[in-house]
Amino acid sequence: MNKTLIRKFVDDVLVGKNRAALESYYNGDQYIQHNPLFSDGVSSLKQALTAAGQGASFGYDQVHMVLGEGNFVLVVSELKSPKGTSAAVYDLFRVENGKIAEHWDVVQEIPAKTEWKNTNGKF
Repeated sequence: MNKTLIRKFVDDVLVGKNRAALESYYNGDQYIQHNPLFSDGVSSLKQALTAAGQGASFGYDQVHMVLGEGNFVLVVSELKSPKGTSAAVYDLFRVENGKIAEHWDVVQEIPAKTEWKNTNGKF
């Protein structure tokens, strides 16, 4: 159930860029954010996503996998920056009472294949 909720959120808001649906996935403004670039609260997240999307198509391009256990769901995704580079994004969500309550993430640029030290890749 939690995996389904988070997959729907990612497909709807992050891949689909449906910013109007953002607040429906949270319990009011109750939201703990562990990314130092964003403040706690859904209102802060909405402002940041709106600002990031001005003049650019901010959003995730592909979801590679969704893993979950209990109240925690990990989403492994890929996004392309406006300058054409790709980044791997690992988002960890904690779900409480059917809503997103907490979030951690790691974002790392994916180097060109010619710069890879192995053939494993990010995904």
